[in-house]
Amino acid sequence: MKLGEYQTLTVVKKVEFGVYLAENAEDERRVLLPAKQAPQECKCGDKVPVFLYKDSKDRLIATTNHPALTLGGIAVLKVLEVGTIGAFLDWGLEKDLFLPYKEMTEKVQPEDEVLVTLYIDKSQRLCASMKKLYDLLFTDSPYQKGDTVNGRVYEFSDNFGTFVAVDDKYSAMIPAHENTKMLRIGDVIEAKVTNVKPDGKLDLTLREKAYLQMDEDAENVMAVIEEFAGVLPFTDKSSPEVIKRETGLSKNAFKRAVGRLYKERRIEITEKSIRKIDR
Repeated sequence: MKLGEYQTLTVVKKVEFGVYLAENAEDERRVLLPAKQAPQECKCGDKVPVFLYKDSKDRLIATTNHPALTLGGIAVLKVLEVGTIGAFLDWGLEKDLFLPYKEMTEKVQPEDEVLVTLYIDKSQRLCASMKKLYDLLFTDSPYQKGDTVNGRVYEFSDNFGTFVAVDDKYSAMIPAHENTKMLRIGDVIEAKVTNVKPDGKLDLTLREKAYLQMDEDAENVMAVIEEFAGVLPFTDKSSPEVIKRETGLSKNAFKRAVGRLYKERRIEITEKSIRKIDR
């Protein structure tokens, strides 16, 4: 009998409060299927498809209900409650699914919807994890370069970028040079596919085509200049890391924005700074 999975077991004993199931009549390992879950008129020897989990008293129990998540799978679940050691998620069974703090990639709040997988912890209990998702996502999406897709943010990486599950199941990423500071885990975004890698994973962008994005970027750069009291202490010749840290833009996007502001005569560029022109 396998915890966290669907399986077909045999009715070996009927009692007032339910039926006991086992892999076969001779097997001494038995699990209770409560009376309200048992098929009507079932009898010893009947085969019953069930899911096995543990009840509130940590006892193995069977159900004919269908949870939203099985062992090793992925699903989007709603946060019902947040406690001192973790959160509890709705997965369609009487006992809520526990999400430990150590398995969160970001703290969650009630009503959040997060992508999780199901695993068995060291105490042989079923728990949810917001980690371990990367290798579980599919890489055979139907999408091509230029397609617009919807995806859910599930992890941030300073080195690689923002990881997204397109349609909650396909592996995708927004590169690190794009500004995603406004996003949080669980957000559903609309993005464009910029590349389909040889392994099937998708590269995404939140940005519009350069000529459409330039106006917005230019205003954002202008706002940063204002924050520096009208004098930006670096230029488009500075390192990509400095530009990204201060403006949230890639070096190329920053250059285009600065070029736009210069043509509009709103800034002047010196060797080491960019200065706002007062009108």
